[in-house]
Amino acid sequence: MRIRPATAAELPALQDVERAAGAPFRDLGMPEIADDEPPALDVLERYRGAGRCWVAVDERDHPVAYLVAEPVDGALHIEQVSVHPCAARRGVGRALLAYAADRAREAGLTALTLTTFTEVPWNAPYYTRLGFRTLGEADLTPGLREIRAAEARHGLDRWPRVCMRAPL
Repeated sequence: MRIRPATAAELPALQDVERAAGAPFRDLGMPEIADDEPPALDVLERYRGAGRCWVAVDERDHPVAYLVAEPVDGALHIEQVSVHPCAARRGVGRALLAYAADRAREAGLTALTLTTFTEVPWNAPYYTRLGFRTLGEADLTPGLREIRAAEARHGLDRWPRVCMRAPL
């Protein structure tokens, strides 16, 4: 599995990956998540243009997963990591997170952070296995508080969510 920066031409394929990766949420009683539209092309382009949109590609150099991130309060915040079901359970998400961690270290950042659902097996339980720890309310930085507030406005707090951090 090769990981590299996404190209502008691949951004629609990332939306397809996102839609496919969201489909399993339907089986968990979360159809709103399954039906949620992926990030718009201009949003993906902002991450790509900033050098923070990476893809995992198959043997044909076609994206099967992607990760977008941004610096937040001294950490690299994982805004989205999505793996197409055809590539799931092969370490692709783990590899993308390791790649992001390397880029974060190069930039002098001290941790990876993310927000995620607590009761989705491939969310908080998965990230815990990768070394992320749940942050309590008192441990949230101002930027993470803003992110959580935006998620609440988007309706994501309908299901239990947490912020998590992995030191680098």
